[in-house]
Parts: sequence; structure tokens; C-alpha cells
Amino acid sequence: MIKFPYGRRDFTEVIIENYLYLDRTRYIRFVEEWGKELLFMRPRRFGKSLWLSTLMNYYDVAKADEFNRLFGHLAIGKEPTPLRNHYIVMRWDFSQVRSHGTIEEIERNLNGHINQWVQAFIYDYQSILPNLPQMVKIDPDDALFTFQSVVTAARHCPYPLYLFIDEYDNFANEVMTGTHGHNQRRYIDLVQGEGMFKTLFKNIKSAGSREGLDRVFITGVSPIVMNDLTNGANVFEDVTWQAELNALCGFSDAEVRGMVEKVAKQCDFSALQVAEILEQMESFYNGSRFVTRVPGKDIEDVPKVYNPTLTFYFLKELQAGCLYPEEMLDGNLEPDGNKLRYASSHSSGRKLLLDAVEGQTAVDLSELRRRFGVAEMLNPDKQTQRLAILLYYLGVLTVAGKTAQGKVLLEIPNLVIRKLYAERLLGMMTKTNSAKLTAARMAAEALFARGEMQPLGQFIEHELMPLYDNRDARDFNELTLKTLFMSVLHYNHIYVMDSEPALRRRYADLLMMIRPGMRNYEVFDLLIEFKHLRLNELTIQENSKKRVPNGEEIQAMDLAQLQSLSAVQEKLSDAKVQLRNYRQALTQKYGDELKLRTYAVVSVAFERIVWEELDDES
Repeated sequence: MIKFPYGRRDFTEVIIENYLYLDRTRYIRFVEEWGKELLFMRPRRFGKSLWLSTLMNYYDVAKADEFNRLFGHLAIGKEPTPLRNHYIVMRWDFSQVRSHGTIEEIERNLNGHINQWVQAFIYDYQSILPNLPQMVKIDPDDALFTFQSVVTAARHCPYPLYLFIDEYDNFANEVMTGTHGHNQRRYIDLVQGEGMFKTLFKNIKSAGSREGLDRVFITGVSPIVMNDLTNGANVFEDVTWQAELNALCGFSDAEVRGMVEKVAKQCDFSALQVAEILEQMESFYNGSRFVTRVPGKDIEDVPKVYNPTLTFYFLKELQAGCLYPEEMLDGNLEPDGNKLRYASSHSSGRKLLLDAVEGQTAVDLSELRRRFGVAEMLNPDKQTQRLAILLYYLGVLTVAGKTAQGKVLLEIPNLVIRKLYAERLLGMMTKTNSAKLTAARMAAEALFARGEMQPLGQFIEHELMPLYDNRDARDFNELTLKTLFMSVLHYNHIYVMDSEPALRRRYADLLMMIRPGMRNYEVFDLLIEFKHLRLNELTIQENSKKRVPNGEEIQAMDLAQLQSLSAVQEKLSDAKVQLRNYRQALTQKYGDELKLRTYAVVSVAFERIVWEELDDES
């Protein structure tokens, strides 16, 4: 059995206890040569803490006797750098600092956290530095004094100090995501006042300018907090965008294939099953790209990487019973939906989320790579761009390519993240009304289990479309219609939802295929084609003349009257021609296992929804 290191953050534990380790130590040389005070950002649950632990074990002088055991079989062990096992190392993990309470309570918690880590530091090194307990003075009420004591001691030690800070912005981000209302003042006081947090980074900067603190490596999620710390943290070089580090945290296609093939051998899977597994994992977990330029390559040609936590989650479940996991979304990633909730709370956030679901969002390259703070993000003139960039750093948008004008295109990376968007959109449109959410699920289940489109069409027509304002109505199109359907349909764990899949070299609007291992359930595969009619495209007969109806007249028509309108018939006919072609392609690919129901759906003047199902003979 393969021991997948799901949730494992300690490099020593992973190596000694024979967990699977995909070697990333070749990156140590790059980090060492790049600079002494580095900042590296990746989304949560992307392996930052394990990487930080790898660095600590490599540079720790106390681990010199274990070097061959830990690193001898790895890339850096075969060609170590001059600084291996050269430092006394200290780690702070700010993900452990509580974010609730007053600023004073948060600072007390931070104070206690740092003092605890210093105490552990003393314990770890007293065998090789016997005088360390006398040299370092811990002030229980002032961790800044304690830290200065550590730096002073390091100046008189034979080994320089290397400080590692994991998730530097974690607790501040938790405060930041509540920056509307009464929490805005808390965030500003935390990072921009003269409190402990900002002063701490000033002290780190000062300590690094003289002997004692030789190197600092910081991980985090976004540059916002670092910017808002201003001159307290302006010495750290950001290596987030370095092309050499694109795949540092994340797995390649080849690495995922290798792991799947090992599990497949244990489970006696066929080559066809392996291909199916790889297709599923690519759809749900691949898609992140952490670079905007690579020498000699177009950005679209730079391979994307898989989320490592989700990959291990899936493979561990697959190996345990030779079955797919019931849920493709690891529950530990569900809090990322809160980040979308935060974005949608801003005036520009709702449209940003809709744009992301419907296609791609373009941002200026210079804006993507520069630091900005909360004040800029709240500026209405910059808000859309800033929120899009924040969503990139949070991992719910990723780099897709560039426009002809050099802007960076951002897109949703994979189906797991798309599900979070769909849930947030439905929550936005229903205002998280439990009765409406229940009605939405019941309408979706009627389609899944019985092939009934009417409950879903009526729910979207009556509950969701009226929530759009006049400006939204002017921009309403087929993509918007599809987004409304996706927001209701996406919650179900039985399906792979594919927006615009390639079928016969053309693209269907929405295909929902039953996931492998789920075909024993009594549900249907679904194929839907969407069309939209504007009001000025409609005509009705009146006294031997034709005229454009108004919205009230469209509302008053029953479904049969709407379907009989010539413009509606034309749109339905166009959709059905496309659907016949797509259905034939799917039948050829999947054969008898396909349980397909096929629908043409037309939105009429932002007022009504009309649909027809194609039977097997049509």
C-alpha cells in the first residue's frame, strides 16, 4: 500500500515513516541563490508548509547527522549546497494564531505563540549551544523583546539564525475578510497601526540588516497584508512569480499518472479504467498555473499543475476500496467558498463572479504582479481588478493566457473550484434563503432522476431571473442563462459537469455525465443547449399586423403560446439541430452505458424560459 501524505506537513515524518514523497529538493538551490529574505505565496492546501519544513530540515545544524537519512536519496542530497546544515532555525506558524476577539486579544495570542516557539527553539539547541538558555530571555508579556534576545544570542553563536514564518497572513486575512462594517477598523489597526504585528516585521527587517538573523523565508497566500505592513516588510523579495517555481507546489501530469498507475496495479484496474481515472482527476484537480511568462514559451504552453492536497485525497480514497470517493471536493477545502463570499460582498464582486463563470477575466500584467492593500481594493475605480487578483492568489482563479494587448487572462482552474462558484452564485441569488435553496435542489433532482425540466425551468424563471437589475437585463445572453442553470445543477456529487465540451469539433453548451462508479444510481446523463431571444427579436400578430410585444405580454402567455412564436420555434429548431449532432457523438463514444436526456432551452426576453426535450427518434 502506498502511504499518501495527505495532510502531512512535517518533512521528517514523511521521509522516516515512508510516506510517498515527490522530490522537490532541486528547488532548494534556486531559493538559496535567489536571496536572503524571501516571500513565497500559494493558495491554501497547496503544500507550502511541507516545503517550509523541507527547507528547515535541510539547513538545520542539529540535523547534520541525519542528512544522509533524510536527503541522501533525493536530488539535493546528491549535490548539496555549501549552506546545508549551516543554521540554527526557528519557525513561527501564524495559522495557529486566533483571529477572533479584539486587537488586544489577537496581539496577546500572537505574543504567546512567538514565545512558545522560542521556548521550543531553546530546547532544540541547548545540547549544541549549552549557554543558550541563559542567553535568551523570554518575556511572557513582550515577545518582541524575546525575539530581540534570540537575535542577540545568535550574534554570539557559531551558527547564524534562519527564521521561517509559515502562513504569515493567515490570521490577518481572517480579519480582512470581514473588512466591511465594524471589522474594517480591526484590520487597519492590526496591520497599519503601531501595534505588535507591524512592529514585529520592523524588528525582523532590522535584525536582518546586521549579524545574527541571516535569512528569512516567509510563506503566505496573498500580498495584501505584506503591502499593508508597508515599511515594516519592504525588504522581502517576492519569488512567487519566478518561472522556475511554477511546479514547486503542485503535481505534473506525469507525476499524477505515475501515482495512478501504482494504485491501478494494486486494484487490478484496466488500461481503460486508468484513462478514465486520469480524465476525472484532470477535470477536477488540474488547472493551476503560477507564472505569467517563461523564456521561449507562450504562457498557454506552460503546463498547469494539480492541487496536491486534492490529489492525495482522491488517491487515498481510491486505494482504500478501489472506488472513487463519494465527493470529489475534499471537505477541508470547502472554507475556500468563504473567500468567494467575501469577494461577492463588494459592489464589483457579483459581476466578477458571473464573468468568471461565463468565461475569462482580463487583468493588467503590471497590476497582477504588484502589491496592493485593502484600501486600494475598496477603491471603486480599481475594485474589479483588485478582487480578480485576490481571487487568483486565493487559488479560485488561475492564469489562462494573455490577450493580444498583453493583459493576463484569468479563469476558473477546475471543476472543484467551479462548484464553489456555483454554490456562491446560488447563495447570492437566493440570499441563502433555506426554503429557496431547498426548492432549487428539488427542481434539480427532478431533472436528474426523472428527466423533468419543468420544475427547474420554472424555478429559474420565477426565482432567479427577477433578481437581475435593468443593467444585468441588457447584458443577459446565452452564457448568463447557462450560468443560472449551472448554479442550481452544480451541487450534485454524482455528475461531471462540463461547460462547452468539444463534440464533433463543435461545442455543446452543457453536458452532465454521470461520474464513473455512479452509474448504478437511477439518474440520467444530461445534454442541454441554450439560446436567448431579445425582446426586439419577437413579433406577435395583431389586426393583420406584426408588432414587438412588451414584457407584460410575454409574462402573460402560457408555455404553449410562447413555444408557438415563430422566433422561439426558430431558436428551438437551431438548438435541436446542434443537439442531434452532439448526441450522436456521445452515443458513439459511450454506447449502451449512456442514459442521455437532451434538451433545448430558450430564454425569452429576460422574462420567460421555454424548453423542449428531444426524444430518441427526433
